[in-house]
Amino acid sequence: MPPRPMRCRMVGFRPDVTYFKPAGVSMAELQQSVLTVDELEALRLKDMEGLEQEECASKMGISQPTFHRLVSTARKKIATALVEGSAIKIEGGNYRFSGSMAHHGSMHMHGHGMRGRRYRQPQEF
Repeated sequence: MPPRPMRCRMVGFRPDVTYFKPAGVSMAELQQSVLTVDELEALRLKDMEGLEQEECASKMGISQPTFHRLVSTARKKIATALVEGSAIKIEGGNYRFSGSMAHHGSMHMHGHGMRGRRYRQPQEF
């Protein structure tokens, strides 16, 4: 039996900055972690907005257990990058913009990164 199709997650904002790197480390020496846009949205709702998991899950159109896995994965990626000195690139995921974002320059993305949007190249330090 084929796996169940993944539900598209609703995202309520478009990140302006999509790359973070440690100062003083050249790009050639850096390892990179990829944080998906839906993982970033999970962190935004739970950690910045302070919402309960059930409300976060509802806003993203997913179940509470799925939300819990999403936010746990995002936190682990960020913690690992900070401890190991890796860069963090925000791209991809299985999502689409919700509410007014869906009609604001409508870019319905389903896991294909930030197509149609200018990618800000990280600077060498």
